[in-house]
Amino acid sequence: MNGSQQVTYQFNRELRLLTPDHFKVVFSKPIRFHSQHFTVLIRENSINNNRIGFAVAKKRVKLAVQRNRIKRLVRESFRLNQHDLPIVDIVIMAKSGIDKLDNQAISLQIEKIWRKIIQRQKK
Repeated sequence: MNGSQQVTYQFNRELRLLTPDHFKVVFSKPIRFHSQHFTVLIRENSINNNRIGFAVAKKRVKLAVQRNRIKRLVRESFRLNQHDLPIVDIVIMAKSGIDKLDNQAISLQIEKIWRKIIQRQKK
């Protein structure tokens, strides 16, 4: 980025997938990234922002407090890494057993996925 552009680390409405149509676009022909407890779908978008959405099913993570904790951790990691990622829409899906992990383990897994996405972009 050039000197005149201010890097912000905010997470506002424009950085979220909000409507079923937004999600539908990502679910049709996504590029998939996996870890032990996450499946991440990405799809290039034409707007000039990364956007993120969550699909954390009750079937996979029973308690709402745990689902919210996972989303909060991933959202924070995304907020800090958004400027390194390519311009894509991202859907984060949690797998069973993720609610047993501590915050640090969840953060490490999502950081690895961000690195995979960045590596793929460089090819």
